[in-house]
Amino acid sequence: MISRKKPSALVAALAALVVAASALTANTAFAHGAAKPQHGGIVQTADDLSFELVAGANGATLYVIDHDDELNVAGATGKLTALNGASKSEADLKPAGGNKLEAKGISLAKGAKVVAVLTTAEKKTITVRFAIK
Repeated sequence: MISRKKPSALVAALAALVVAASALTANTAFAHGAAKPQHGGIVQTADDLSFELVAGANGATLYVIDHDDELNVAGATGKLTALNGASKSEADLKPAGGNKLEAKGISLAKGAKVVAVLTTAEKKTITVRFAIK
């Protein structure tokens, strides 16, 4: 017959400490979600950055955020592609100061699927997908 001893107070305290520490770690792991929209657009996350796509009358603007800080996009290039049903439209993304890239002449209709492909000044390619609601 196997006899079981009661766990000591030290073992119980250590177990409680491990549970508490894991709860704190779990919250930290989920803290890097998409940022809240700052310009009334749609926010998605890719490569640990947040991207806010804002539709405008003459095109679209893409804002880039790095952990709540504006990321300077000078030297970045890219293309914005919108799929509206069977139609497809594209526009170049060009830096427009600070963390802003602009795509002129593209229409982002409700229900469109949008893909932004960016190449940073450091030649890193980032792809971000959006669904216009």
